[in-house]
Amino acid sequence: MGGSGASGTSAGKRPNEQLGSWFVRSGWSKGELARQVNRRARQMGAHHISTDTSRVRRWLDGEMPREPIPRILSELFSERFGSIVAIEDLGLRQAHQSPSVSGVDLPWAGPQTVSLLSEFSRSDLMLARRGFLGTSLMLAAGPSLIEPMQRWLVPSLTSDPGPPETAASARRPSRLSRPELELLESTTAMFRQWDAQCGGGLRRKAVVGQLHEVTDLLQEPQPAATSKRLFKCAAELAELAGWMSYDVGLQPTAQKYFVLALHASKEAGDKPLGSYILSSMSRQMIHLGRPDDALELIHLAQYGSRDCATARTQAMLYAMEARAYANMGQPSKTKRAARMAEDTFGDAGLDGEPEPDWIRFFSEAELNGENAHSFRDLAYVAGRSPTYASLAEPVMEQAVALFGKDEEHQRSYALNLIGMATVHLLKREPEQSTVLAEQALRVAKRVRSERVNTRLRKTVDTAARDFSDVAEVVRMTDLLTRELPETAEAV
Repeated sequence: MGGSGASGTSAGKRPNEQLGSWFVRSGWSKGELARQVNRRARQMGAHHISTDTSRVRRWLDGEMPREPIPRILSELFSERFGSIVAIEDLGLRQAHQSPSVSGVDLPWAGPQTVSLLSEFSRSDLMLARRGFLGTSLMLAAGPSLIEPMQRWLVPSLTSDPGPPETAASARRPSRLSRPELELLESTTAMFRQWDAQCGGGLRRKAVVGQLHEVTDLLQEPQPAATSKRLFKCAAELAELAGWMSYDVGLQPTAQKYFVLALHASKEAGDKPLGSYILSSMSRQMIHLGRPDDALELIHLAQYGSRDCATARTQAMLYAMEARAYANMGQPSKTKRAARMAEDTFGDAGLDGEPEPDWIRFFSEAELNGENAHSFRDLAYVAGRSPTYASLAEPVMEQAVALFGKDEEHQRSYALNLIGMATVHLLKREPEQSTVLAEQALRVAKRVRSERVNTRLRKTVDTAARDFSDVAEVVRMTDLLTRELPETAEAV
C-alpha cells in the first residue's frame, strides 16, 4: 500500500463533493487524472506514487490521500483552470505545518531569515534525497501574497542604512577572506550560467546545497560588511533555487524560495536585487494565471527600486509590466509598457555604472522575446486575434534570430522558437509552426526544463487539435511522442 498515496479506506466516508465538482468541470477521465498524478509525482521525485482509476474513484468517494497527492492535485487543477485551486478548495485536509515551512508572511529580521533559509534548504535537500517532497506547501496569491511583500519597502534596522559598527565588531577578524567571498560570488554567477544553458533540472540540488552552506556561514559571527555580502549571496542563490524550481514545475517550492530571497535581499540592503526577485515572482504569477497579482508585484518592484536600478533593470521591469497587462487584456497599457521597455533599454550601459550579473540575461534578444510574448498573449486573450499575432511576429523573429547566435541562453532560444510556433498557429499557418516546433524539440532535448517541455507539448497538442488533417502536424505529433516521452527524473 506504500505507493497508493492513501490514508485509509473510504468506509464510512461521505463523497468529496468539492473534488467531484472540480473533476467534472475539468473534463478529465479518472484514468487521465491518474496518469497526470503519476507523471507529476515522477517529476517531483515521488517514485513511490502509483495511482490508478480505482484510487481516483476512492478519492471522489471521500478517501483522504496522503501528501504529496493533495499538493499534486492542487497544482494540476490550478493549471487546468488557469487560476489557483487550493487544497481546501478540493475538500482535502491540510497536513499540520510549522510556521517555518508554511505561508509567506514571515518575520523581516536577519536572524529569522537565516534560520528559515537554513531550515527550508535543509528540508529540500533531505526530502529530495529520500525521493519525494513530503511537506505540503501552499501557494499564496492575492492579498495573502501581496500584503506581506509590501513590507519589503518598510525600512529596517538591519539593512540600509544599517546599525553603526562597534569598535569590537570592527576589530573582529572575518572568518572569510576576500578571495573566499569572491569565490562564493563567482560560483553563484556560474550556477546562473549553467541554468541558462542547461535548464533548472540539472543543477537545482547543487544550488540548494550551496545556499545551505552560505546560511551556515551567516550563522557564524561575521563583521557587518561580510554579513551584508553573504546576505546578498544568499538572496541570489535563493532566487536561483526558486527559478530552477519554477522551471521544473515545483511551484510552491519556487514561491517559498522567492519569498526568502526577498527577505535576504532586504538584509543585504540591495533594492535592485529585491526588484529582480519580485519580477521572478511576477513571472510565476503570470504562469499561474494571476496577472493581477503579477502586476502588483511589478509595481512594487518598480517603486522600491525607482531611484537606484540601472536602465537595464528598469527596462526588464517595464517588459514584465507589459506581460501582466497583456494577460489582463489591456492592449493600450501593454503597448505603452512595451514601448517604455524599448526606450529605457536604449539607455542601458550609457552611464558607465557596472551592472550586477543577475541582470546580464536581459539582452536585446530577451527584450524582443518578452515584448513579442506580450503581443502573443494579447492575441490569446482577445480570442486568438490575428491582428495581435501579426504584431508579435516581427518582434519574435528578431528574438529567435538573436538567440540563435547565443550559445549560453539555450532555454530562452527554445522558448522563443515555441513562441514563434504559437504565432504561426494563431495565423493559421500550421506547416510553418511545425518547422519551428521541430527546431525547439532539438534544443529541448539538450535542456533539462519541464517548462520548455510542457510548452512544446501544449503547442503541438493545439496544432493536432486544430489541424489534424495536415500531414506535417501528424508527423510532428509522432516525432514529439517518440523523442520527448513524458517522463522526468527527480530534481
